[in-house]
Amino acid sequence: MKSIAISGSLRENVGKRDAKELRYQALVPAVLYGGATQTHFSVSAADLKPVVYTPVVHFIDLDIAGVKSQAIIKDIQFHPLTEQIIHVDFLLLDQAKPVTIEIPVRLTGTSPGVKVGGKLVQKLRKLRVKALPKDHLDYIDVSIEALEVGKSVKVAEISFPNVTILNTKEDTIVSVTTSRALRQAEQENRK
Repeated sequence: MKSIAISGSLRENVGKRDAKELRYQALVPAVLYGGATQTHFSVSAADLKPVVYTPVVHFIDLDIAGVKSQAIIKDIQFHPLTEQIIHVDFLLLDQAKPVTIEIPVRLTGTSPGVKVGGKLVQKLRKLRVKALPKDHLDYIDVSIEALEVGKSVKVAEISFPNVTILNTKEDTIVSVTTSRALRQAEQENRK
């Protein structure tokens, strides 16, 4: 999985007034969980953009006042009106402990059902997976080569070594439904 380096500086004061002051300086208050103690720090809002505003999942190489660690973003809070990032929670990665992450689904191939006029409907864009950090995938590739009209691919049909998919097995990832044009063509053929 890809990594992005982000550096931060420790916060001396923790509270609303301090957090507000950081946001005026284009910094985002953050907390690193998962270690022996919680680490309160701040990062540049510009450094977070390539990690937050992308469908790709990244590991983050944090450098907080010279202490290096690897983490993932566990939670992000946005301002309700401006959509600016106002707080970020990071989770420290332990190479021996499995971690749960939402991984994007990437459709591969061309569906024969779509070629004849069916409509491709992707119901799940991400899947929740649990694995050791070294086993995590960048994408979950789902082949639609065999999808005819009326057929679907369910979560139960997808598996990867050393990775557990946590979504319900009956959930549909992608399906090909009958389009309006295809229904009209079938009705005209019956007449």
